[in-house]
Amino acid sequence: MAYTNIKKSSDYFNTKLYTGNDSTNAITGVGHQPDLIWVKSRSAASHSNLIDSVRGVKKHVSSSSTNAEDTEGASNGLSSFDSDGFTWSGRNTGTGTVNENSTTYVGWSWSADGTGVANTDGSISSTVSANTTSGFSIVSYTGTGSVATVGHGLGVAPSMIIVKRRTGDAGDWRCYHKSLGEDYLIRLNLTDASLDNPSWNDTAPTSSVFSIGTNGDVNTSGGNHIAYCFADVQGFSKFESYVGNGSADGTFVYTGFKPAFVMIKRTNSTGNWLMFDSKRDGFNSQNDNLYANTTTAEQSDGALDIFSNGFKCTVTGTDTNGSGSTYIYMAFASEPLVGDNPATAR
Repeated sequence: MAYTNIKKSSDYFNTKLYTGNDSTNAITGVGHQPDLIWVKSRSAASHSNLIDSVRGVKKHVSSSSTNAEDTEGASNGLSSFDSDGFTWSGRNTGTGTVNENSTTYVGWSWSADGTGVANTDGSISSTVSANTTSGFSIVSYTGTGSVATVGHGLGVAPSMIIVKRRTGDAGDWRCYHKSLGEDYLIRLNLTDASLDNPSWNDTAPTSSVFSIGTNGDVNTSGGNHIAYCFADVQGFSKFESYVGNGSADGTFVYTGFKPAFVMIKRTNSTGNWLMFDSKRDGFNSQNDNLYANTTTAEQSDGALDIFSNGFKCTVTGTDTNGSGSTYIYMAFASEPLVGDNPATAR
């Protein structure tokens, strides 16, 4: 685990709420220049969209779809990543919506390091945009169809890796999570449990590379792939697991910071990927969820309480708190609970 000197989380991650207008729409107040934005409609059913600086502003993939990458025209979709946010040039014409008139949205954004540089650490050369302070990198690579390694640029082993094939036939999103280990994967676009599968070549990631097997979703010969790599950074981000208790007074999960964002997935059986943040409602018992794996609009069926040093699920549903069920999560801080940064519960 890396140790943070981050004093302001919004320099590296933030949540921004906005309303679409079908036209030019500058979203400001993010606190950094984003390199990845993950956008989801709150008020209407729609696929999500992920856009990053390595692939370019007109390239969209959706976490709730197996579709290949969409490319927007000049007058639609995202027009720029800005110093304090991002600007839409019109509505999205591909999978999902990002700027429909009067529709409300949430945009989660992460800072990496721009459009990326060549990385030759792995047996496959990659293009990497890495922020070693916040433990986040964007990795673009072309598959070979043979067992390989890919450089990620973090300088520490990633705790979670999310991979999508960008081109060719439809394909699932495949995720590595350190709590599941290198023998297992879990699919971001589906509800199924974790699977014993050689997508990661049964090899744990190192401080310089992650390994991929021959599965086409992570390593199609000649296919373009994008990977989002995350490492634990004390006081800023955490990627761990917990066991549910089936009670409205759910299991308390210690993160070591006040979460700004939490995504949870059941691993021992079926369950949705639930996404929470501290901006959409902003107080406990009202932290509503969105689904990463479906088009469903914002829901209140997965309630989460956020505290100064962790979170607790406050419903008995199996998506987040089934008795004896295991869950993985990814979490990012709103207020790092380290050094001279005290945080208080809401």
